[in-house]
Amino acid sequence: MKNQEEASVLNDLLHITNDRIEGFARVEGKIWENYPDVKSEYARMNSLSTVMKNELINLIQDDGEKPSDSTSAAGALHRTWIDIKNSFTIGNTEESTLENVVFGEKAAIDAYQNAIDSGKLTEKSLDIVSEHLKHIKDSYHQFKNMIEYRK
Repeated sequence: MKNQEEASVLNDLLHITNDRIEGFARVEGKIWENYPDVKSEYARMNSLSTVMKNELINLIQDDGEKPSDSTSAAGALHRTWIDIKNSFTIGNTEESTLENVVFGEKAAIDAYQNAIDSGKLTEKSLDIVSEHLKHIKDSYHQFKNMIEYRK
């Protein structure tokens, strides 16, 4: 039972991580003309997200459960909303895109913190999820700083 509870929490984080990967894919190319100096940092964050995804899948499989390797319904809805919003945005779509990334990263931070606070993670999973949270916070601050730089 404990393994199933932990796997459920980890699968939720897997959905969030897949949402991040999808979100990063949508950002690519939209802001690099104005932020060429962060392209390598973006590539690092994107690569790190893939590593995080694989680590979550391994933890779920270690629990003897099946990973649910998809995005979340909420994430898909959010990406659709961003696409619609950006289609009507006149002017600075880069800033709007960055604000949406910051919003998504903040939601990921909250989800990861809730998972840590749930008490349903083993020590091994807790260590890995805590490290993931640190990376997401770094990403959040990176994108937030880009917004501040533009203003």
